[in-house]
Amino acid sequence: MPDDVKKSIQKITIPVTEVEFRAMRSQGAGGQNVNKVETAVHLRFDIKASSLPEEIKESLLSMRDQRLSREGVIVIKAQRYRTREKNREDAFERLEMILGRVAVIPKKRKKTKPTFNSKVKRLDAKEKRSDVKSLRGRIEW
Repeated sequence: MPDDVKKSIQKITIPVTEVEFRAMRSQGAGGQNVNKVETAVHLRFDIKASSLPEEIKESLLSMRDQRLSREGVIVIKAQRYRTREKNREDAFERLEMILGRVAVIPKKRKKTKPTFNSKVKRLDAKEKRSDVKSLRGRIEW
């Protein structure tokens, strides 16, 4: 992997005790099974009460996401599958994806100056464009 593509990722582990799962009935079509079996799962993860490092908590709380409540709780509803266990796994994977996005530490940008040749090319292009535009004007006889 080239150096300019590398990203620093922190390893995050979430204890299952910090995640709250609640089963509920799924929405949508599905016949009788949908009306009597609670297969959908609500995952709730309280960021402030978690054991995550402070910088990750801050970046999670500053995240603009509709799944994040004002109280600092991430709420994920999983109802993609027909079994509660698969929906529970799906919700946990989606939480891991959110945390994975936040755990990426952006690489510091190094300030660079444009080369002499790039400055000359830019000015030449501007001059040519200016000439083209000036030739579009009204011609006087």
